[in-house]
Amino acid sequence: MFKDIKAAFKRYGPYLGLLKPVRKQFILGLLFGAISGAASGFGLPFLLYKALPVVMADPPPEFWILVGYIAIFPAAMGVRAVSGFFNIYLVSYAGLSVLLQIQQKVHEKMQWLPLSFFHKNTVGDLMARVLGDAMALQQVLTSVANDLVKQPMTIVGAIGVLVYLSIKEQETLFMLLFIGTIVLIIFPIQYAGRKLLKRARQVQETSGDISRTVGENISAVREIRAFNLQEREIGAFGQALGRFRHLSMKVIKYQNLIRPGIELMGVVGVSVAVVYMRLKNVDYEAVALLGAFYFCYDPIKKFGEMHLALKRGEAALQRIEYVLHAENTVPEPERPVELGEVRGRVDFNNVSFRYLEDWVLKDVDLKVEPGTVVALVGPSGAGKTTIADLIPRFYDVQQGCVCIDGKDVKSVSSVELRSFISVVSQDTFLFNETILDNIRVGSPDATDEQVFEAARHAFAHDFILELEEGYGTVVGERGTRLSGGQKQRIAIARAFLKNAPILILDEATSALDSESEEKIQRALEQLVQGKTVFMIAHRFATIKMADQIVVMEDGVMRAMGPHAELYASDVLYKGLYDQQFLK
Repeated sequence: MFKDIKAAFKRYGPYLGLLKPVRKQFILGLLFGAISGAASGFGLPFLLYKALPVVMADPPPEFWILVGYIAIFPAAMGVRAVSGFFNIYLVSYAGLSVLLQIQQKVHEKMQWLPLSFFHKNTVGDLMARVLGDAMALQQVLTSVANDLVKQPMTIVGAIGVLVYLSIKEQETLFMLLFIGTIVLIIFPIQYAGRKLLKRARQVQETSGDISRTVGENISAVREIRAFNLQEREIGAFGQALGRFRHLSMKVIKYQNLIRPGIELMGVVGVSVAVVYMRLKNVDYEAVALLGAFYFCYDPIKKFGEMHLALKRGEAALQRIEYVLHAENTVPEPERPVELGEVRGRVDFNNVSFRYLEDWVLKDVDLKVEPGTVVALVGPSGAGKTTIADLIPRFYDVQQGCVCIDGKDVKSVSSVELRSFISVVSQDTFLFNETILDNIRVGSPDATDEQVFEAARHAFAHDFILELEEGYGTVVGERGTRLSGGQKQRIAIARAFLKNAPILILDEATSALDSESEEKIQRALEQLVQGKTVFMIAHRFATIKMADQIVVMEDGVMRAMGPHAELYASDVLYKGLYDQQFLK
């Protein structure tokens, strides 16, 4: 067990630095813990040894002497209680600080991880790592560290009383043999610890599954109602809870397995002590021995619980480090190159890309001059969205390079790179904030009037003013208080406000009604002037403003040119066009 505790210091050592901002409070808390432990282990038994013979003497002492000795016990308990309170309060204060730091570190790390990381992990599981696992690690770093100071003080003090009494009272020397039972307790503690580590990891993984299930259920509430999936969802959630209960009971079993054994040994030890003292006619001085025995076994229980807490914390630490140590496959350049004043030329130089094993793009060679509007068309899975995602460097290419104004995007800071690019996605995400704040995402320093002007260009200003709270309307989670068309116009207003030289439109008008679409088309015609635009077109009605059309198929750029030329020369393009317009 003590070998495991030594290994734990090495394992958790790098994270003890999280206590640095609150080291004064934590050290003071440990000091109060040491006082509480010493008062429990040494103070109370020693006072029993000194005071009990005086209190029980025949004839009794003078009244004030008797009162003084009796008052020692409340005073000692008061010291123990007050120091215990400040110990728990200050350590908890430090623990809360550690918890917030861990959560901040994990959350901050996730802000810079590539999109591929989030494709491999569910929202619910990542939430469980930020919330539940961080809390488990915090409890280890503070509670266990506290017990490593407090409990040894208690047990050393109690053993000190045992040794003192055994030497002073020869009749009690035999009782020292019961200290040897401590060694026997180590084995069940180690056994339970090994079992607990595996189960604790499974419990935390299952907790992530539950969070994922709840998150999906809430996000897909419309689909669940539409397809009558309520019973299926209830059953799936019940199964997840069943697995969680089963594994949690395993953890509870191993977590509490050692407690009865330790308590049994303590009771046996005290019982033998009582019998031995009765047979030897030991006087009141040795009654303190019983108190020492009690305060000796209690910290042993705490050591066992501490060992198991280390195992639970190790399982949580592994899940947290999965995020903290995740490889950033889109690393920042060591010496970033400045783009300067961006003209908007975008080059794909023999670009090949894959998410996993299969190539999604193959030898794409595309040169786009500044101010050119390019429409990307092709069947589903052709690679249109992937091309757009490579420009703001959401992913890095495996072969070739993507350049802006002749500079490889890998050599540019991602923050600077994306400051020159606006993105309007088909699936618009709005934050649970006001409409004003949601539009201002495009340019955080913009004035209110600039926001209003952007909304006018996106034909959003009028419907916003019709809302009861206008621009101060909180849109709800993911914009649930707005219609699809309204959300899309908010997203387009962001692009107007940002006014970046490179614009990516992922079927930006798909959620609009006919009247709004016509207005937005006119507004977009103004917005794209002087900008390099990549338009991912799922409907051919949206590519009227395109200067060039790129036809994609199975990751290959098979043709490029204006509509008339492609319609006459490319079979795939002609087929896709006719499918929509010649039904």
